[in-house]
Amino acid sequence: MTVTSVPRPIDPAAADRFARDAQPLFDALLRRARGLTKTTADAEDLVQDTLLHAFMGYHTFRDGTDFKAWLFRILYNRWVSGFRAKQRRPSEVPVDDVAEGDLADSAARSSTASRSAEAEALTRLPDRDLRSAMASLPEDFRTVLFYAEIQGHTYAETAVILNIPRGTVMSRASRGRQRLRVALADSAYAPTAQIA
Repeated sequence: MTVTSVPRPIDPAAADRFARDAQPLFDALLRRARGLTKTTADAEDLVQDTLLHAFMGYHTFRDGTDFKAWLFRILYNRWVSGFRAKQRRPSEVPVDDVAEGDLADSAARSSTASRSAEAEALTRLPDRDLRSAMASLPEDFRTVLFYAEIQGHTYAETAVILNIPRGTVMSRASRGRQRLRVALADSAYAPTAQIA
């Protein structure tokens, strides 16, 4: 059985109201989109996508609320969604433009580019500070962080390795990262001994 969505009937009065309210904001939307995307073509695509989503969801807009804020929130949310989708998608390069040596360089760059900010920060910390901060964590958090962040296993793989539910892995990883941030911040601001 195939489920298809039935388009909502368009209310001509609502369409006119939407056009009347959105038209004066077009230039401001385009400026904001250029600031987010950095290119005119991408900004125009983002504004078009924003206006389409706003029009399709216009029936949810409540009269008396700030239409401009609503539209700009949709713009930002659409940009975030697009940004996340691009992060998940591998970069596309025509095969003719790639030299054999470039493949190894590209693989090395992409492995570090897809890491989280925490994982990137962990690689830049002095080993002593990191070991001390990790040692200060409870064993459950430390083990999950070791497999998920340091070894690079997915949450599902970590759950299998530790024989615990995936949700528990996610919770412990989140709480462990929070405690690790606190421990590392504390060590960063701790007074250091002066060598005379």
